[in-house]
Amino acid sequence: MSSTMKDYWKFYKLSLFTSLLFIFACAKTFGPEKEQTYTGEALGTSYQVKFFHSEKLDITPSLDSIFEVINTSMSTYQSDSDISRINSGDTTVFIDEHFRKVFLASKKIYEESGGMFDPTVGKLVNAYGFGPEGPQKVFKDGELDSLMLYVGFDKLRLTDEGRIIKDHPEVFIDFNAIAKGYAVDEIARYLDNKNIENYLIEVGGELVAKGYNISRDQMWVVGIDSPEQVDGERKLQAAVKLENRAMASSGNYRKFRTDPETGQSYVHTINPLTGVAQKNDLLSASVLAENCTLADGYATAFMALGYDGSLEMLKSLSNVDVYFIYIDGNEGVGIYTSPGFEENLLEEE
Repeated sequence: MSSTMKDYWKFYKLSLFTSLLFIFACAKTFGPEKEQTYTGEALGTSYQVKFFHSEKLDITPSLDSIFEVINTSMSTYQSDSDISRINSGDTTVFIDEHFRKVFLASKKIYEESGGMFDPTVGKLVNAYGFGPEGPQKVFKDGELDSLMLYVGFDKLRLTDEGRIIKDHPEVFIDFNAIAKGYAVDEIARYLDNKNIENYLIEVGGELVAKGYNISRDQMWVVGIDSPEQVDGERKLQAAVKLENRAMASSGNYRKFRTDPETGQSYVHTINPLTGVAQKNDLLSASVLAENCTLADGYATAFMALGYDGSLEMLKSLSNVDVYFIYIDGNEGVGIYTSPGFEENLLEEE
């Protein structure tokens, strides 16, 4: 075979190989998007991540890494976490970016709620012995005032170099009311960085949706629990279309009682400003917001404020919509839906 023919066959084989690589790459990248679902346990609850992608992706190690980093930063159940070390009085801790973001979001909601959202209220919760039967503790004279010295997010400061300064060493920080929402946002950031455009993330009932549910050819749809459900069943109050937004819910479904004198129903909620366990008429708050960190924190704040206080706070918030289930005096359960939330409700068929 002549040298010219040999060169031709070399060129032909190389071109064929290159073409096959190109075809394979295109098929792998631009093939039909398939639904993929990952579930597990983390942060003391369950999670589910569902998305569509043309490649089969194993994101379990990355999810585990996200949860591990958040636990190492903010888990009060992990003795060597940053927050546990700070709570125990260690002043040498320099917080990471996760802690900083949650701290600043908590401060924002603390100020917007007039102090009713307060991650330092844990000492009061523990002191009251809150459980299914409500507060068990009867405080002696001066005992509640002593505890209140250690309650108040304004007793904390974040320095420029990343240290938390407490007015009193006994101040105890607990981000459980906002950390699940933050975890959802971190998973969303991870999926965005992977160029995944259609997903639904849920951690302990807190959610973020982006894009479209391709397998059902519709927007993502999630449910709001009914206060009439009993243990062991799941009864939905409403269904919500979730499009490029976050939703979080907080509720007292199974903790309300009836006043034997008035016959009126209520739940107990600790007022962080007074330390008093007061009656509250809000059974559930579902919140739509730009991210799940804020949605989670706002839902908790509304539950502390009660129905009227929540409506008042809502007036000062932008890009926040709500679905409230509340106790309507002696007449039963009432529903309040903001106009923006109403637009996303699915009508019953």
